[in-house]
Amino acid sequence: MAGPYGEIEDNGIIVPQVDLDDIYPRFLRQTVPYTGKQPVGTIIVDTPNRHVYLIRPEAKAVRYGCGVGRAGYEFKGGGYIGRTAIWPRWAPTSNMIVAMPERYKPVAGGLPGGIENPLGARALYIWRDGAETNYRIHGTNEPESIGTAVSSGCIRLFNHDIIDLHRRLTPSAKVVVIHGGSVAGA
Repeated sequence: MAGPYGEIEDNGIIVPQVDLDDIYPRFLRQTVPYTGKQPVGTIIVDTPNRHVYLIRPEAKAVRYGCGVGRAGYEFKGGGYIGRTAIWPRWAPTSNMIVAMPERYKPVAGGLPGGIENPLGARALYIWRDGAETNYRIHGTNEPESIGTAVSSGCIRLFNHDIIDLHRRLTPSAKVVVIHGGSVAGA
């Protein structure tokens, strides 16, 4: 399969193609109209509709499908991207280990960056008031989770989409998370 979700090589790692058979088309990357008030470069996370928008010039936005935090774990408010990482290292938090010991205790020491890592190809670290929030917008090694509320609070995108978002990102991009209403024009 060619196109935006075909197999790619990224920094020496093979990112497999996404099997689109069970993915709703609305969760695939697309450019959409945007008439809202957020400035170009802002990232809007629309949790109810499971979309991430990157505001672009000329009343446009790039819309990505996403997975969000399950009930009680959602990120609220906003912030900015304080740092980014390519194929980041990951370790579960102590709360994750307590909540799901069978899943997270075996990897309590962490995992190096790579295709088996839950953060996927990129991580965009959300900061607020000069400090990291422990929430991220990142890739995933579970593409079937896009469009669902299953994470421990982070926002996950297809690896192909987080690579695209990272490439387009402006330093210290503003992040706005909405839990109701709509993203104007999109």
